[in-house]
Amino acid sequence: MEKILSRKALKREIDRLRNEGRKIAFTNGCFDVLHVGHVRYLREAAKTGDVLVLALNSDTSVRAIKGDKRPLVPEAERADVAASLQSVDYVIIFDELTPLELIEYLQPDVIVKGGDWAEENVVGRDAVKRWGGSVVIVPETPGASTTNIVEKIISVYGNI
Repeated sequence: MEKILSRKALKREIDRLRNEGRKIAFTNGCFDVLHVGHVRYLREAAKTGDVLVLALNSDTSVRAIKGDKRPLVPEAERADVAASLQSVDYVIIFDELTPLELIEYLQPDVIVKGGDWAEENVVGRDAVKRWGGSVVIVPETPGASTTNIVEKIISVYGNI
């Protein structure tokens, strides 16, 4: 089964699954340099629905959000790695700075975000609540971040 889909293909699949009575969970992020925090987060996110959609920021949107030095891993590779995880059912790459347009298009039942987010700041919160859905905040794994990994590499190996 192909997990990395276009918007139209993913919408068709989501509509089919919803017609079968399946609950659709949605999360998004950069997922640059996949680490244990990401894996644990996605495992918990998957528990909030029957199907987990991971919306992955494109290289362009990551640069706009995190700066010119990111992402460290290109979008196609990040998507392939994310799609290999058992907890992730579908991956879609999006170019916008926020996933709001995609959330409005797919209309998931649940939006899942990490513990560094307050529910009132979650993009798409008002939309998902409008159609009867919910927002779930998953606690963070302390110390697990791409930035921490990069800083550790620099401290051990210097600026190679």
